[in-house]
Amino acid sequence: MSSKVKIFVPCEEANHVCDKSQYKEASLWEKIKLNLHLIYCKACRKYSKNNKKLSHSIKISKVKCLDKKCKDAMKKEFEKALKDQLK
Repeated sequence: MSSKVKIFVPCEEANHVCDKSQYKEASLWEKIKLNLHLIYCKACRKYSKNNKKLSHSIKISKVKCLDKKCKDAMKKEFEKALKDQLK
């Protein structure tokens, strides 16, 4: 096993860290590596920018989620309809 510290990360990992960072789940080291990656990767900078826009839009929207009771009722109704279709 190598004890080298990886500073440069591939785009896929950078995008994953970007998503984690958005939800405040990324570690400090991951954020540092992400910011280094964003310095030289235009595609990931665009992904990060779009991700921030989307998060902001969702945050300021007036979208209301269903409560657990409604979700459970919909799930039961869906399962019943699915069962009826498979008969």
